[in-house]
Formats: sequence, structure tokens, C-alpha cells
Amino acid sequence: MVGLIIILIVVLVYFIFAYNRFIRLENLVIEGWSGVDVQLKRRYDLIPNLVSIVKAYTTHENQTLRQIVEARTQAQMSGSQNKALKENALVDGLKTLLAIAEDYPELKADSQFLTLHHTLVDIEDTLQKARRYYNATVRDYNSAVKMFPSNIIAKMMALKTKEYFEINPLETNNIKIEL
Repeated sequence: MVGLIIILIVVLVYFIFAYNRFIRLENLVIEGWSGVDVQLKRRYDLIPNLVSIVKAYTTHENQTLRQIVEARTQAQMSGSQNKALKENALVDGLKTLLAIAEDYPELKADSQFLTLHHTLVDIEDTLQKARRYYNATVRDYNSAVKMFPSNIIAKMMALKTKEYFEINPLETNNIKIEL
């Protein structure tokens, strides 16, 4: 009888520990996503300024500029599930925009453009760190959801694995601009 009580107490203590661990891990995932979202917002706020400066120097890239603004709007309005996909389109547009700037020496020398470009690079670096942190928290959470014996408690709590924030593999390719 004493042995059964001890086993029940151990199981109860483990359940409480595992439950609290899932809550902590889920909060870390939420915090990680919030960090990504903050950096995306910074990028969204910067893009109209960057586009307007490029627009002042260029005349025949209006379609590219419209696509970037549209991609920004779609990414900004998308839910967390689709945000990574929408972000890939926006990143492609930004790469195109910066490639266009290469063809305009007077634009590359503009102090406002240089400041915005450096800010964008800083945001991208910070965003990459936020993505890594988010993905690390998702990895830890998903491991806890799938590993035995915590997976039993995860099923009892109806917890599902979370998705990683992944970038498009094509994002690493160089952009070719033909004017």
C-alpha cells in the first residue's frame, strides 16, 4: 500500500513538472515569435522609405517597386502560419530593389539611401538572430511534445508540434536584373 502511494506521488510530481515545463516552453515559443514579429515590423516600416528614395532616382522600375510594396502588405497582413512564405516573397523583392540600386551610382551615393540600406542590413541581422532563437525554442518544445514519457502528458494537454520559421532555399541565390 505504501509503495502504491509513493508511485502515485512520483507520477503526480512528474505530471506537475511536465505540465509546467510545457507551459514554460510554449511561452518561450510565443516570446520567440514576438521577437521575430518585432524585427519584421521594423523592416515593414523601413520599406516605404527605401522604395520612395529609389523611386526618386529611377523611372522605369515602377513595377518592381509596386511588387515590393504589395509583398510587404501581404506579409504584414498574413497570420503567423503564412508569414514565413510571405516573407520569402518580400525578401526576394528587397534583393531585387538593392540589385537595381547597383545600376544607379548617384543613388548608391545618396546619404539617405545609404542610411536606409545600413538600417536594413542591421534589421536583417537582428531578424536572423530572432529566427534562430524562435527555431531553437520550437525545437525544444517539439522535442518535449514527441519524447517519452512527456509525450503522454502532451497528448493529455492536446499539444501539437509547432512549425519552424524557414526561409526559401532560393533566397541564397544571386538575383539577376535585366533592364
